[in-house]
Amino acid sequence: MALFNRKRSTVPAHAATGTAATDAAAPQQASPALAGLTGDYTIDPAHSSIGFTVRHAMVTNVRGSFGEHEGTLHLDGADPTHSTASIDIKIASVDTGIADRDAHLRSDDFFAADTFPLMSFRSTRVEQVDDESFRVTGDLTIKDVTRPLTIDLDFNGVATDVYGAERVGFEGSATILRSEWGLTWNAALETGGVMVSDKVKLTFDISAVKAAPAA
Repeated sequence: MALFNRKRSTVPAHAATGTAATDAAAPQQASPALAGLTGDYTIDPAHSSIGFTVRHAMVTNVRGSFGEHEGTLHLDGADPTHSTASIDIKIASVDTGIADRDAHLRSDDFFAADTFPLMSFRSTRVEQVDDESFRVTGDLTIKDVTRPLTIDLDFNGVATDVYGAERVGFEGSATILRSEWGLTWNAALETGGVMVSDKVKLTFDISAVKAAPAA
């Protein structure tokens, strides 16, 4: 996940002259403070969550999560374009707190979990919005449909845990239209509208552990 691109200049090209124009055109470097985070990381599923919120019956929200997922990050503070992220989510682990609803989500009406057991995300690029906010773009695959997804992420920092492992944390969200990934099941309400909104908010709260350096 290329998390350390510097923010692009917002000065219009036609307004920049002399030294200012040269500075605006020059590529900006990653912060030296972030360069120390360079390395390979494994997402810790026990301390991470991937969830969703969707409007139900036009009047309330249903929240759920996927309990089983795994992924890796490669962070490159010196050259952000070399950073990557990969996440795989087990569809059968969907949990909204209602067993019948979860079974319906796993069925062919929605995710068809028996045929398409995984949902995946692979990053393709990133831009820095400010000192602690990033916009990560990649390919989200649900069932047999792959489409681009942009996630707005906040960098929560780095810490060494009680076991001596170095951790980084990120949290963020994205909003999708589920119909764009072939999730089209719905039911009309007598009072108008539909049972399940097309709009779904995805949430990400990620803790990742840095791999020990090779001996």
